Order: sequence, then structure tokens, then C-alpha cells
Amino acid sequence: MSDRRRGEVFCVGLAIQDTIFSVDEIPREPVKIYARERREVGGGPAATAAVAIARLGGRAAIAARIGADATGNAITDELGGEGIDTTWLRAFDNNRSPGAVILVDRHGERLIVAYVDPDTPTETDWLRPETLGGALLCDLSWPQGALACLQQAKREGIPSVLDAEITRHPREVVEPVIAGCDHVIFSRPGLAQFTETDSIEEGLRRARRPGHKVVGVTDGADGLYWLDGDALRNVRPPRVEVVDTVGAGDAFHGAFALALSHERELEETIRFANSVAALKCTVPGGRAGLPTPQALQRFDPELDLNWIAAR
Repeated sequence: MSDRRRGEVFCVGLAIQDTIFSVDEIPREPVKIYARERREVGGGPAATAAVAIARLGGRAAIAARIGADATGNAITDELGGEGIDTTWLRAFDNNRSPGAVILVDRHGERLIVAYVDPDTPTETDWLRPETLGGALLCDLSWPQGALACLQQAKREGIPSVLDAEITRHPREVVEPVIAGCDHVIFSRPGLAQFTETDSIEEGLRRARRPGHKVVGVTDGADGLYWLDGDALRNVRPPRVEVVDTVGAGDAFHGAFALALSHERELEETIRFANSVAALKCTVPGGRAGLPTPQALQRFDPELDLNWIAAR
């Protein structure tokens, strides 16, 4: 890979506007409660991964679908302000931008209610980037866009990463995306949904496809589990006092893709991504906790981050 492409990641999927409420407990029955704090921030797996990449010194581009409305303007402005290339952030007339309401309890756990306009066009004829850079990152929110870019990634010979979170799309729609990606990393709920089992090991075996280089699952404080041949392996992140888990999985995937774009070895990539996600959880406010290389080095002094500065 040329030095010019190292550190460049093309992200495809969801860009959304989040309203985050901090609460003592997440209700388990219909009731009126009052929040301690309210924040308006950008979210979405692909978009937050792009911000994580940019904060870590990489160069990120985002391809996503939004509405031509005030929410879409806010999404675009925030991503642009992070230094992300928004050339492929497409605003559609007569469609509403994605939005979510998130409750975060005092333990950092969250409940998310998301909305994506079902009439948003799915076509990809406008999605024609000249190059995807050094790596591709996708989520499952827009399978058609993910597939188009996965095909291009294979032509360009670059690695691809899939954030396989729980999805509203049927299995037959997401199956080609999961099968077509090199590094497929599920969330625990996403793995259970796709494989119809709560067992991590059995789920990963059911999810594994011939073209996969890595098939794994993130499981909160337990870190990443993945299949190494026939063996189930696990690497845990550093222990932290969790304040807010919103965006932690997105941060993991963004860091993972960034390290792959620099051609780092798998175990180094996993440790790097684990540390990024763990540090993010120590700060409230979704993307507010996404770290810089300097903050990450202070957090985990044994990490070798020279490759970030050398891009």
C-alpha cells in the first residue's frame, strides 16, 4: 500500500443526530422521568467511527444518506468541523434525516430509540469515489451502499471492516454484506440476531464465511472474542470506570479500521481498538470521549503509536 493511502478510511453507513438524556435508571415500565442532563450530538456507527479516526490522526470520508433539513445541516456541519470529508454525504429532498433518543443511566448503559426515514432512496448510482483510501468501514444501515463499496474495496485490494450491529433489515439483505467483508465484528446483540443463538462461540461459528479474515464480537468490558482457526480467543480492554458506553463500539471499529489501513498486525490492532473504546467510555456525551493520540498514550503508555505520527 502506498504511504499516501495509509491512515485513510472510507466509512459507509449511518449518520444520525442523537439526543442523549442522562438518567438515574432506564425505566422498565411506562412512566414519566426527569433527566439530569441533555445533549445534542451526532451519532451513527459509520459516522462516529469516522470521527474516531479523525481524532486519532487519520483521514476519514463518510458516505451516508440524510435529509435536506435542519437536522441534516447539523450532521454535516459537525462532521465537517471534525475534518471529515463529507463529499459523499448525500442530502435528499423530501426525506427526513435520521435521529435517535438515547437514555444513559448512572452505570453508563444505554437505551436507544432510533428513526430512519423508510422512504430514503437506497440506490448507489451516485456513490462513485475515485478511491477508498487504505481501508473501508461499513455498517448495516445501508446494505446497498456497503455492497457497492465492498466490491470496490476488493478491486483496490484494501481491507474492509463491518460493524455488524443489530439491524432492521432482513437476513437475506444483510447476508451478502456479512459474507463480502474481510473483518466482520458483531456487537453481542447483532451476533445473536444474525445467528439465532446467545452463545458467543456457536454464534461466531455460524456467522463465519469462507472469505473472512476475522469474525469476532465485542462484549463490553470483556472486549473482543474472535475465532482463530478452531479456537475461540479473547482480548480484554483496560479496566475503566464506565460513565457512558454510547459510541464505544463505533470507536472500536473506527480504530480497528485505522490500524488496518496502516497494515498493523492483528493483535496490535485489537489492543489499540480496545484501548480507544475503553477510554471513550470514561467521558459522558457520546463522541465527546473519542480520544486523541496524546490522550490515548497517557491512558495506555505501553501502546506503540509511532505509526500514527509516521503516516
